[in-house]
Amino acid sequence: MTATVAVLKPHFRRILLKLSGEALMGREDYGIDPEVLGRLAREIIEAQQAGIEIGLVIGGGNIFRGAGLAAGGMDRVTGDHMGMLATVMNALAMQDALEKLGAKVRVMSALKINEVCEDFIRRRAIRHLEKGRIVIFAAGTGNPFFTTDSAAALRAVEVGADLLLKATKVDGVYDKDPKKFADAVRYDRLGYEQVIANNLQVMDTAAIALCRDHDLPLRIYDMTRAGNLARILHGEAIGTLVNRG
Repeated sequence: MTATVAVLKPHFRRILLKLSGEALMGREDYGIDPEVLGRLAREIIEAQQAGIEIGLVIGGGNIFRGAGLAAGGMDRVTGDHMGMLATVMNALAMQDALEKLGAKVRVMSALKINEVCEDFIRRRAIRHLEKGRIVIFAAGTGNPFFTTDSAAALRAVEVGADLLLKATKVDGVYDKDPKKFADAVRYDRLGYEQVIANNLQVMDTAAIALCRDHDLPLRIYDMTRAGNLARILHGEAIGTLVNRG
């Protein structure tokens, strides 16, 4: 047992962690960086070993993004279906990384791909979580025009998560792009309505509305800094918290 696990006293019973597909690329231009995948898997297992039930949603932007394909002239529905399949590929890669470290994992897809993963069934997903399995929700919502952010919020509500975490490459939400503006200010806390009204691009509006309507707190944090996930679950106020202000 690592030192991180030993001192961690979970503040949450069940969480949903949203990872972007781009996060898996690391320093690569495309696909999956095995080193990044392994580090994320280790942090997820540390949290799970501390007694937290964990669900994951992983985007597919490192392989295909439906909106981007549509912008290039492809039919949007076709592009979105390709994006959903990309999330299945990422989910299987994460499953493999987690299982190599000894975790029990299930991939559940919103699209029927029975040969490689289970269909998403809400009650079965909850049962997997209760049995200590990490559940990876793939293929978004199963519908075009909905992002994996919306899928993450939806699955978090469906399984009764206490917290939705969005792992990014920045340390929270800013009033403007911190890469372009040196005077950008980071928010420690925001209300759902403030995010929507100011168009802060935390997650898409449908995802924020779901969180608001079901009073699900959302925290955005920097996943590139090792140990941040454990510190958040230990109760530290890292990144930006979005809740009912």
